[in-house]
Amino acid sequence: MIDSFQVKQQARKIGFHLVGISAVDNHQDDAQKHLNNWLNSGYQADMAWMTNPARADIQAYLPQVQSVISVALNYYTPHQHSQQPGIGKISRYGWGRDYHKVMGKKLKALSNWLRSQDESIITRYAVDTAPIQDKVWAQRAGLGWIAKNGNVITRKYGSWVFLGEVLTNLSLSADRVHTSHCGSCTRCLEACPTGAITQPYVVDANRCIAYHTIENRDPELPPNIAAHLSGWVAGCDICQDVCPWNQRFAQETDVDDFQPYPSNLQPQLSKLAKLDRIEWDRQFPASALRRIKPDMWRRNARANLNEDK
Repeated sequence: MIDSFQVKQQARKIGFHLVGISAVDNHQDDAQKHLNNWLNSGYQADMAWMTNPARADIQAYLPQVQSVISVALNYYTPHQHSQQPGIGKISRYGWGRDYHKVMGKKLKALSNWLRSQDESIITRYAVDTAPIQDKVWAQRAGLGWIAKNGNVITRKYGSWVFLGEVLTNLSLSADRVHTSHCGSCTRCLEACPTGAITQPYVVDANRCIAYHTIENRDPELPPNIAAHLSGWVAGCDICQDVCPWNQRFAQETDVDDFQPYPSNLQPQLSKLAKLDRIEWDRQFPASALRRIKPDMWRRNARANLNEDK
């Protein structure tokens, strides 16, 4: 039967930048308590899927699971957000090809390889659409730690990483849980213009620019969000841009699919404010940004244009 070393070797061969393993029955942390407190505070806003009970029980996703293989892909490119008036800002995660497709293809390859080793091996893989606490499992597997802004920070790539998992019934040797290295730093809390990071390690989606520009389906953005957009029309990278770990360790990805589509780097707010379905299809092919529908792009752009007046 294959071992952890072979699994990691294959994961790296497939192209994952980081890989770690955790045992399902071998973790002691406050992850479930933290999730419950967050949900009870209503910080999930309208993201009803966050309340899925399966999120607290990984065996609900794969009953036979014994080990979780956590992986990460670095997506950072050195392009910078424009500070020019009239130019929109799109979060780095959405600059290139849809990470669900890129990560999913690699996860499928790892999953298929595992099953090919023995007919008794069972697997199931997930990106971030499954009811799994990706960041919790990533920390348990030693990939990095959950930072004060809620992102996973890795020593090698900072927080510019996509996370995924392969669940398996194999009993594999587990890695050490990663320790936290945020220390006394509070730059992300201080930089957030809407105060969405209510306290270290707690993010209120109701105040988060990323949530409102991507998930909020209302015709208008809340005034306290619209007043602080500063060009953001799809997500927000402020808390990551100010992070010392990112400033020190970010390095350009070798995944060509994550290089930006040119139209995503400096989109004109005036054009986005008039975006129709046809142009939306043309501008965002194979993109995670398709989650933001045309009417939402128009809303986000117009909110920024009103802010500039």
